[in-house]
Amino acid sequence: MNNFFSRCCAAITLGCMLSVTQVNAQDFRIGFISTDRIFKEASTAKAAQVKLEAEFSKREKEIVDMGANLKSMADKFERDAPTLQESQRIARQKQLVDQDREFQRKRREFQEDLNSRKNEELQQVLERANKVVKQVAEAEKYDLILQEAVYVNPKHDITEKVIKALNSGSVK
Repeated sequence: MNNFFSRCCAAITLGCMLSVTQVNAQDFRIGFISTDRIFKEASTAKAAQVKLEAEFSKREKEIVDMGANLKSMADKFERDAPTLQESQRIARQKQLVDQDREFQRKRREFQEDLNSRKNEELQQVLERANKVVKQVAEAEKYDLILQEAVYVNPKHDITEKVIKALNSGSVK
């Protein structure tokens, strides 16, 4: 009995909410922004990308060079292995394994550092974008702004407005 009463109350409440929503639907404004587009198109996001490339390009080149050197050494070892004495072959093989381990460690550290810095920079872009979204929402009297959705009618997409405001530097 109690379960039946709960379902009836829920149905009545839902019906009332739908009625109120239908009455106020004309006044309710919804907007949508694509954070992916903001990260790709906003000048602040592009500047962050340039900053990261400048910050990490030297390390990336060192790792690429280290990998190329390691591959060259491995190729030389493969060619020379049949003519080497057993002790020389074992020593060079051990050297290659140690260098590969060091290469993998440096590459992993580089990737972790890059990802960490990228997240920091994108967080700053997102914070600025959220301020602009709030400004646009208040100025144009939006009731709700969504960031992710399965489908959005293009008439509700305000991403372009946000990108223009971000690019103009009108963030308060």
